[in-house]
Amino acid sequence: MIIAVPKEIKNNENRVSLTPAGVHQLKLDGHDVVVEKNAGAGSGFVDEDYVREGAKILATAKEVYDAGDIIVKVKEPLKEEYDLMKTGQAMFTYLHLAPNAELTKALVDKKITGIAYETLQLSDGSLPLLIPMSEVAGRMSIQVAAMLQQKYYGGRGMLLGGVPGVLPAEVVIIGGGVVGSNAAQMAVGLGANVTIIDKNQRRLAELDALYRGRVNTLMSTPLHVAEAVKRADVLIGAVLLPGAKAPKTVSEEMVKTMKKGSVIVDVAIDQGGTVETIDRVTTHDNPSYEKHGVIHYSVANMPGAVAYTSTQALTGVTLPWLQKLANEGVEEAIRYSQPLQYALNTYKGHVVCKPVADALGYEYHKYNQH
Repeated sequence: MIIAVPKEIKNNENRVSLTPAGVHQLKLDGHDVVVEKNAGAGSGFVDEDYVREGAKILATAKEVYDAGDIIVKVKEPLKEEYDLMKTGQAMFTYLHLAPNAELTKALVDKKITGIAYETLQLSDGSLPLLIPMSEVAGRMSIQVAAMLQQKYYGGRGMLLGGVPGVLPAEVVIIGGGVVGSNAAQMAVGLGANVTIIDKNQRRLAELDALYRGRVNTLMSTPLHVAEAVKRADVLIGAVLLPGAKAPKTVSEEMVKTMKKGSVIVDVAIDQGGTVETIDRVTTHDNPSYEKHGVIHYSVANMPGAVAYTSTQALTGVTLPWLQKLANEGVEEAIRYSQPLQYALNTYKGHVVCKPVADALGYEYHKYNQH
């Protein structure tokens, strides 16, 4: 089977979907790998590294797409890539289709077997291909917020941890999952006063036990969220519903109550965002904007800024599933793997992921109906 690795074209997306070590493993399995020229440069891997492990370097994205049986990417295809996809091809990447009707239509029209990292789910409910990037994004959210709190960037001019004699910043995290817990870890480390809000009482109990009272935990109700948002110097949106659009947990009216120069980092932007005033996806080139006196940050590919770390973490978890797809064949691998069936979002011209179908108004087709 031919595995194809195009260069990512999303703004400042420096990650690559496969490391040279991944190529080495796929070659041992008997597969061919084609890599677009300079695809790994942003992550510290030059073309010679891939050639040494047996990959073939191709000059253009069109050549890569034309050659591949499985297109393996990091981020969802952009408009410029829609025409490059071949009818019936398989694509293995982060798709985030629920807020993206245009891409969903392109995948359906071309009968792409769209296998999404973010909805691959194990029997215990965990999302193993989302976890490492959620860890990165959660930790980065606090780094970003600390920077934006500087007066130079429009913030209040607060040091998150304060200093002796000066109170620390109030960091409020909406969502206690992987993103939220990693954000909390960083914020606690900097000395901020941290509150985590979640709907799951058991998860709050776990976090309370983990931090031994170092963080405040709060059950998610509209009133609790409103009160916490009002006092926040930093608000982190970290809500995830697998495959579905993120719920708008923080309303515009709540944002209006925030202090001038406060900072919102909405990590849920990939799934549409959980803060109502996050009304656009920003880029690493122009990452933030001000609304109601509050700094908003909504970059959809945060881990792309730390590509050296992110690429290796991502390949570490995606490679075994890519091997499974290549070694068994895409159809057979999906047929006998429940996690891959969860990962399947589009198949033979249909939407086969219910949260995506519900979000975009498509008729939902169960995978086994095809």
